[in-house]
Amino acid sequence: MLAPLRQMMYRSQRGQQEARTEMLRDQFSAALKEAMKSKDQPAVSTVRLIMAAIKDRDIAARGDGNSDGIPDDEVMRVLQTMIKQRRESITLYQKGGREDLASQEAAEIDIIERFLPEQMDEAEIEQTVEKLIGETGASSLKDMGPSMALLRERYAGRMDFGKASAVLKKRLCGN
Repeated sequence: MLAPLRQMMYRSQRGQQEARTEMLRDQFSAALKEAMKSKDQPAVSTVRLIMAAIKDRDIAARGDGNSDGIPDDEVMRVLQTMIKQRRESITLYQKGGREDLASQEAAEIDIIERFLPEQMDEAEIEQTVEKLIGETGASSLKDMGPSMALLRERYAGRMDFGKASAVLKKRLCGN
């Protein structure tokens, strides 16, 4: 009796996940159409880059047996990776005296960030890390990996995990 109920719940959760993923993907398509209509070339090229990166991950996921594509949390990670890459490029361009390319990368970051939920500030990150330490009882650097995995699971797309990692490490080392 319980097994069919679990299957129904699983199908329902899977259907909701697919619907959320479709909604997010629809946002990219709608943004691309809007950018094309308004002749916003930087937005057109950036949204196309986003869609290509996601499609690339979808193809890689098919090789692992996932024919539905990547879930939303993975899409968020793709977007965060794209932002991280652009920030690194900005640093290199500024060192090389190429402010024009640095400003182009900054504009792409602004466009990508439109699709991410509002990011936590440093105070919120510290509060969240403190709460997690209290929940899990993390007390040493050995607990760093599982704690970061839990943060990634709960706050995908909303948290800068580089900052969170530094805060968590500081707390676990007792500083």
